[in-house]
This record gives sequence, C-alpha cells and structure tokens, in this order.
Amino acid sequence: MTRAETFFTEAEKQQIAATIGEVEKKTSGEVVAMVVAASDTYPEAKLLAGLTIGGLAALLVTDFFLADSLGYFVPLLACGATLVGSLANIFPPLLRLFIPGRRLETRVAERALRAFYEKKLHTTRDNTGVLFFISLLERKVWVLADMGIYQKISQDTLMAHANGIATGIKQGQACSALCREIEAVGIILTQHFPIKPDDTNEISNELITD
Repeated sequence: MTRAETFFTEAEKQQIAATIGEVEKKTSGEVVAMVVAASDTYPEAKLLAGLTIGGLAALLVTDFFLADSLGYFVPLLACGATLVGSLANIFPPLLRLFIPGRRLETRVAERALRAFYEKKLHTTRDNTGVLFFISLLERKVWVLADMGIYQKISQDTLMAHANGIATGIKQGQACSALCREIEAVGIILTQHFPIKPDDTNEISNELITD
C-alpha cells in the first residue's frame, strides 16, 4: 500500500467519513477529503540531489583515496547520483531539501485542482463541491470549492481552514484536525447553503487516497 493509504488508520477513515456525513445532513454542499502521497515526482529535484550529494561524495573519495583521478571521479559521480536519486524516492525529507518552496505550493495547488475535476466535484447540482486535499510529501493542504461556493465564501477563508489542518498534521493530530476543520467549514456551508428537501448524496463520503 502507498503511504497515502496508510496515513490514516481504518478507524480514522471511518471517523472522517462520518464527519462528512454529519456535515452533509445540514447543507447542500458536497464535501470530499483526499490524501495523496505526493503532488509530483519532482524529477529535477532528484537529479539535483543526486548531482549535489553524489558529486560531493565522488569528489571526496577521489581526492582522499584516488589521487584526484578524473577517470575515477566520473563513474563515481554517475553511481553516486543514481544512488542518491533512488534514496530520494524513499526518503521524502531528502527530496524536499532540493525543491523550492514556491514550486511545492504550485504543484500542490495544481494537483488539487486536477483532483477536483477528476473526482467530479464540478458536477454537483448546485455547484457546491468542496475538496479538502492533503499532499504528504509537500506537507501541504489545499481546500478548493466550486463556483457556487465562491459566491459566498472566499478562497482565503477556505485556506485558513487548510492551514489549520496542516498545523494539526505537524502536531501529530491529522485526523482530529481534518475533522475539526471539515465541521468548521460545514457550519459556514450550512449558513449559506442549507440542506434542501430533495437533497441527495452526490459523491461518496469515503476518504479518497492516491
């Protein structure tokens, strides 16, 4: 299983689904929670990590043990770069060191937007879909909504709740933080988009992982 699938326990997944279910009993909004392992593979960061760390290691080895031989340095660099690049795949903190903060933000925002359309949140009857998107590698949370929501609620307001979830994750309280912020957004949704007599659950309440 991927890290996204195991980030929440089965009991926590049930709690998240139950929280969404309770929120949707009071609003016509459709709430979806999703967690992904990463928003991008960041190949340029892997290459940079490999060349930087592998190159330094190759330089030190050839300098101290191989008389600064270029013939040894080049193959050592290639091997070191490949090894470090592979390590970056399984050790996210190493990869993050070589990704600019702005790029992290951009890729998470783009991945969240893609997920919004892939999971068909834009197809709800009243355009009231809301996505809580967690990207683990980047340690970022994004909250997106459909155009019906944005008529009443600003993106800044939604991102304030996203930041609350991110803080909870850093404190080791991911599930409680996510549920708390879903409930908080649910209160706002209820004020502006109360439940309708013919309301139906258009999208599953189960946590989505990728």
